Amino acid sequence: MSAVEEMVVEENDAYIEHTFVGEMLKQLKALDTYDTYEGWSTAKIIDPLILTKERKREIPVVGDPDEIVMARVKAYYNALATSIEQQTGKMAVPMINLTHEGFGRALIMVGKLIVVDKTLRDVHRFGFPSLEKMCEKSDQIISSATKLMEQFPEVVEA
Repeated sequence: MSAVEEMVVEENDAYIEHTFVGEMLKQLKALDTYDTYEGWSTAKIIDPLILTKERKREIPVVGDPDEIVMARVKAYYNALATSIEQQTGKMAVPMINLTHEGFGRALIMVGKLIVVDKTLRDVHRFGFPSLEKMCEKSDQIISSATKLMEQFPEVVEA
């Protein structure tokens, strides 16, 4: 069995209960129109987002992302926007532009303020080294976005 096929997220991982993981789970399930995730554990659903060194090694350096990977990217930014909205009470809107080659940009806007601006490259290799790193990075982005909103309330309200 290759490293890509083996699960790396443990069922008892402390970060499974993290608020952001719960939001990611909602977003991923919302995209699951065929009920593929029916009966799956949280760990099994979240697991493909975790790219250990071994998993990353098995993905070519150059490649086009498939629809599943692109959906995961969209789910991630939707989860960030929803989390920002939950913390601030202001509607956060994600906008993602991706080429078929896996390059593009992700923005999250609140009012007329861009609170998240991320250039996307090599989307076919989208993921995080661990569940902990995903949660830390997400918390950092959400915190930064809310601070920007506090700094420029007139643009948020515009």
